Amino acid sequence: MTTTTGADWQAWQESWDRQQEWYMPDREERFRVMLDMVEALVGPAPRVLDLACGTGSITARLLDRLPGATSTGVDLDPALLTIAEGTFAGDDRVSFVTADLTDPGWTSALPYDSYDAVLTATALHWLHSEPLAVLYGRVAELVRDGGVFMNADHMIDESTPRINAAERAQRHARMDEARKAGALDWADWWALAARDPLLAEPTARRFEIYGEHADGDTPSADWHVRVLREKGFGEARTVWRSPADALVLALK
Repeated sequence: MTTTTGADWQAWQESWDRQQEWYMPDREERFRVMLDMVEALVGPAPRVLDLACGTGSITARLLDRLPGATSTGVDLDPALLTIAEGTFAGDDRVSFVTADLTDPGWTSALPYDSYDAVLTATALHWLHSEPLAVLYGRVAELVRDGGVFMNADHMIDESTPRINAAERAQRHARMDEARKAGALDWADWWALAARDPLLAEPTARRFEIYGEHADGDTPSADWHVRVLREKGFGEARTVWRSPADALVLALK
């Protein structure tokens, strides 16, 4: 990746993906299942809201898989949105909105009143359970009847502490080996962004907004399923999971 000019947005996008895969080696599998279910439930040309979109990782895979789809990405992070906007510049299937998902009026900035699918991955754990439940209510209002919401994120089953500890120890050992081989972690990646001429200013603003990392909750998949049903979805269940993460699908 060229970090002297900052012009290669696709390289930044790919670098973000590699950094995320260091934490989640099964990341692509959850995306595959997510898009399988989008196609199965709402067809090959959905209108999608990429919620807390970051660099647009979901949008990129959505358009590769379903070229007839359109995507609205919404996020507050100025650095990741800069990469997303650069990556998808000139693609009229994609638009981006800057909004704070904890702001009660955030949906007013969206270009559409309803979506076939609202998708998010590894983002909403930044929120505590109470504001997340409120957000789920707003999402339920955005999803059309027959549409879907999917959230792939850290969803820990606290009833199995020994299993969790063993899985975590193994995962961290593998991460350590990858780190020795040159993998970038979260802090390394942001340090690179801070040195890039075109990302330095939005990166500084990003840390003013978020700090180093938010301290949200990681409730169980069962909690997500229950709350999504309470907020207006007719069906909800886990459609993929690993020992630490899950993909929950809710059908309006």
